[in-house]
Amino acid sequence: MKIDILGVQAFVAIADFGGFQKAADTLHVTQTAVTQRLRNLEAFLGVVLVERTTRTIALTSIGKDFLPQARRLLQELSSTLTEIRETGKAQRGDISIASVPTAGIQFLPEIIREYSARFPGNRVKILDHASARVAEAVLSREAEFGINLSGSTHPDLISVPVVQDEFVLLCRDDHALARRRALTWAQIQPYPLIFSGDVNGNRALLDSYLGDKSMNLSLQFQYEVQRSSTAIGLVAAGVAAAIVPNLAIQKRTYPRLRIIKLKEPTISRQLALITRKAGHLSPAARALYDMIKPV
Repeated sequence: MKIDILGVQAFVAIADFGGFQKAADTLHVTQTAVTQRLRNLEAFLGVVLVERTTRTIALTSIGKDFLPQARRLLQELSSTLTEIRETGKAQRGDISIASVPTAGIQFLPEIIREYSARFPGNRVKILDHASARVAEAVLSREAEFGINLSGSTHPDLISVPVVQDEFVLLCRDDHALARRRALTWAQIQPYPLIFSGDVNGNRALLDSYLGDKSMNLSLQFQYEVQRSSTAIGLVAAGVAAAIVPNLAIQKRTYPRLRIIKLKEPTISRQLALITRKAGHLSPAARALYDMIKPV
């Protein structure tokens, strides 16, 4: 059903101000426009709301019954629109974002803490997914935006780089390599390694660098896990050393762990903000997005 707000507004103004011209002045339109709006409303309802002569106007019995309802309708509409407008201006609301898990260890927490301090009433839902699922969540509108690995992007998504994340060697303080500050990839070949596999997108990235025959590398990936957090737990238990993104390591959680830079080559991945090309972020989500996005 089409709701004729302009007609209802004209009807209430005529009733409140006792005439078409005063109603027109109040609504900042012409008298002709007010007359037409009332006629359209009466035609739509199939009843006469206002009886008019050349000198006077009066509400019909139906018009008198309808007037309080019409006022309430306009007031509720006005209150709702004001609330939406103020919510937008105040950047209030609940938001959902998707993120690769490693972004939630070092990179994202401080930003979320600052966001919560600025907007304490806003609820934030973080969907920590593998890389492919982050893109799916944004495309399906399950999340307003995502933090994902840069790379091949869906044609309906926009990607904005935010932070570089180097791969490092992680070992326990009793490991043979624990005293080294930096190592080449060739120097870690003799040692069993833990590696997080295809689900998080790291394998394809490392293979693109290390799979070159000219590198002549043969790394001992003796253990494969699905998430970097599992690899870190195995390292802490003394199982082996692991190759993980630096952002995946929660500082001071495992005092015995040592982080060693890997070089020749230095391999890093890039995290990026992703949004739908045709999407529009809510004011609350836009505020968080802008805090994450580099200036």
